Amino acid sequence: MTYATSLVCRECGHETELEPLNACDFCFGPLEVAYDYDRMRGNVTRESIQNGPRSIWRYIDLLPVDPDFAVDLGVGNTPLLRANNLAERLGMRELYIKNDTTNPTWSFKDRVVAVASSRARMFGFDTLACASTGNLANSVAAHAARAGMRSVVFIPHDLEVGKVLGSAVYNPTIVSVNGSYDDVNRLCSELADSRQWAFVNINVRPYYGEGSRTLGFETVEQLGWRAPEQCVVPMASGALFTKIHKGMKEFMQLGLIDEAPVKMIGAQAAGCSPITTAFQNDTMNIRPVKPNTIAKSLAIGNPADGYYALKTMEETGGGATSCTDDQVIENIKLLAETEGVFAE
Repeated sequence: MTYATSLVCRECGHETELEPLNACDFCFGPLEVAYDYDRMRGNVTRESIQNGPRSIWRYIDLLPVDPDFAVDLGVGNTPLLRANNLAERLGMRELYIKNDTTNPTWSFKDRVVAVASSRARMFGFDTLACASTGNLANSVAAHAARAGMRSVVFIPHDLEVGKVLGSAVYNPTIVSVNGSYDDVNRLCSELADSRQWAFVNINVRPYYGEGSRTLGFETVEQLGWRAPEQCVVPMASGALFTKIHKGMKEFMQLGLIDEAPVKMIGAQAAGCSPITTAFQNDTMNIRPVKPNTIAKSLAIGNPADGYYALKTMEETGGGATSCTDDQVIENIKLLAETEGVFAE
């Protein structure tokens, strides 16, 4: 059983059945999953969640997946560390780090792929595919192996060797494309129309995005069932940013936590910062850029959810910032030396 009811266009509001679609037939706007919150209320409680497994599947009632089809690698339940040393170094009072490097393939992408691969099984797909800058390919290959599915991952030609190895070990078909991530994504968008494959970030993207909400769910549960005052999230497509906020709002809507404002702040690498640039220029129009940064996992020059990320900033009184590659390296070291967390 799932409380998911339909796909709804984020632009015109048109509803369609729960199918492998990512664009509205009427206006070509993006689709997202709608739920029956009235039916959830009273059935989805703090107790029902706490009695669930120590993974994202403790939130199964809030996800568009039938439990019988769940692809389970034990994703989620990652540490929320109170970062006292880093807070002191930065002159802050209270700071927490959500350490998603402890997921099975070492990134938050395991959350979105767990949901997308499970929904793909419900649709009867036998091949899982994606366009990726590295982390997503690793997660797709791992989940396909767990589900007994074939996997095909498409990556830019200049991807780091370590990231390629992180996919290759699961024996997927790896396709290296001579171009940027945006070139890879265009190719996969064309293939999604001609292949009976589940492209997790294309034709099953509405379900894929729902997995990011579990970061919001976990954070408020780990904070003692309360929302943070501010939430800083890295942005590539912008989907993670918007879905974390959506997850927190849903907990408030269901009465699981008190109503409280959460200021959402997005971060990008300066060498690929179309969302941040739009925010700083006070416009909702995002101009695509050609990525030039070592932060390849964030190197999406034409962000699919950029507009919605800007709307979330506007709604919450938040904002966006960017940092240079030198600052990225400096702060990888800072996080490691102050809190013992070595992240990208």
